[in-house]
Amino acid sequence: MSKFLNLVIGTALISTLAAPAMAEKLGLGRAAMPEEVAAWDRDVSPDGTGLPEGSGDVLTGEELFSANCASCHGEFGEGVDNWPKLAGGKDTLADADPLKTVGSYWPHLSTVFDYVHRSMPFGNAQSLTADETYAITAYILYNNDLVDEDFVLSKENFAEVVLPNAGGFIVDDREASEIPVFTREPCMENCKETVEITAHATVLDVTPDDQTDDAAAAEPATAEPAATEAAATEPAAAEPAATEAAAAEPAAAAPAVDADLAAAGEKVFKKCAACHKVGDGAKNASGPMLNGVVGKAVATVEGFKYSPAMTDAGAGGMVWDAATLDAYLADPKGFIPKNKMSFAGLKKPEERAAVIAYLAGFAQ
Repeated sequence: MSKFLNLVIGTALISTLAAPAMAEKLGLGRAAMPEEVAAWDRDVSPDGTGLPEGSGDVLTGEELFSANCASCHGEFGEGVDNWPKLAGGKDTLADADPLKTVGSYWPHLSTVFDYVHRSMPFGNAQSLTADETYAITAYILYNNDLVDEDFVLSKENFAEVVLPNAGGFIVDDREASEIPVFTREPCMENCKETVEITAHATVLDVTPDDQTDDAAAAEPATAEPAATEAAATEPAAAEPAATEAAAAEPAAAAPAVDADLAAAGEKVFKKCAACHKVGDGAKNASGPMLNGVVGKAVATVEGFKYSPAMTDAGAGGMVWDAATLDAYLADPKGFIPKNKMSFAGLKKPEERAAVIAYLAGFAQ
């Protein structure tokens, strides 16, 4: 008998004899104690089950968020670079490129608390206390216009907070509704009593188009060349006159802007650009767009949802002139209490003057 065959037989015999012993418990370790399980059992259910005792307010959450979260998620949840955005996105879920945030997409607040408490901040997970997690969660709600700045989130009122997209998800019932359909024996012949051919494809590798589309495509476009020729031969007599009139007409008087001061303001405005947009195509973001803001009535940018405090100020006749803007930029919360702009303000008068000069250069 060859050495190889002897080796195979010997190995098989040893394996057979050792199998019962290997199947027995190895006798290593011990069962986890309840307090050890509890230390890892941090999940929170949508109904609040699993929430720890504690509470936290929006203003405390703002400080904690700035220190622990803003480097990735931005000061107001607007996101930095490709890090996730946590605020905004209202009414965008039906868009081609929806913005999915806590306020626009997430269905349950428990997911926010659970994730922050379990996995954040990045690189230092589970370092936040329960009170700190409540405060950060409250601040995220505030940035999504879901609570006021004096809101305090706690275990007791947690379940009362309903996110806007709470009803936007459906139960996954595919196991009952779809799997039986796709796993049944397929029909291979006589599957329908009658078959009717409704259209023929002119090209074999495509689905036939609607008959009306074919007819429209086949119809010759005879009128277009004539129209083009007529347009080409018609003298453009009015254009020079219009150009001369425009040249002769004096330009509308615009407020004088100190170019150097405005250039300095552009640099300072970078502190504001995460939330406010200016220039061609500017749209509302976390804050209203600011084209034409100098001289404009307060809280009148179309399509932006202002805080009640800001709306009341506008209704009272407040206008964003240079003096009003200077006072507001110096202390946003002090000048208009309970407005929702979470910005400490510009403390240097020269920075405020520069930003106002910069904004004055953008017409409505």
